[in-house]
Amino acid sequence: MIIKNLGKIFLINSCFVLLIFFLDRISKIYVIYQDKKILGSDIFSSKYLNITLIWNEGIAFGLFSLADKTFYNFLTIFILIIILIIIFMLNKSEGLKKYSLLMILGGALGNLYDRVFNKAVPDFIDFHVEEFHWFIFNVADIFISIGVIFMIFLEFTNNKKKYENI
Repeated sequence: MIIKNLGKIFLINSCFVLLIFFLDRISKIYVIYQDKKILGSDIFSSKYLNITLIWNEGIAFGLFSLADKTFYNFLTIFILIIILIIIFMLNKSEGLKKYSLLMILGGALGNLYDRVFNKAVPDFIDFHVEEFHWFIFNVADIFISIGVIFMIFLEFTNNKKKYENI
């Protein structure tokens, strides 16, 4: 019975990660296709949102984007190590913490795929207010950010409960 439930839980968790991965892949494939079709990176523009394709060789939000290929390869290996740590942490977590880690894992796998096969991550969601633009990001970054925010929230609420019991 326990093995049957573990198999079911593993299947649900895997489907959740794959859903995030495929949402990210489909959005990136569509934006890249539109970029080639329009022959430019400005695919959509509005008052607060632009869909503008850029190729990010750094990490989240374009941080550490350098031309050095050795550093790029180091970052890719570092991201792979973090993914392995997240998989290890998943075995020891439950509830919302597990789903936070699954969101981070799905997004990280989506971006790792692009780093390996495209040598850069396509970012395209550009929120802005007049001339102030937030960092350009993609669907994988959204899930990574939501997962991290949930993890921080859970850490604060769990620590509060621990101190109340002292």
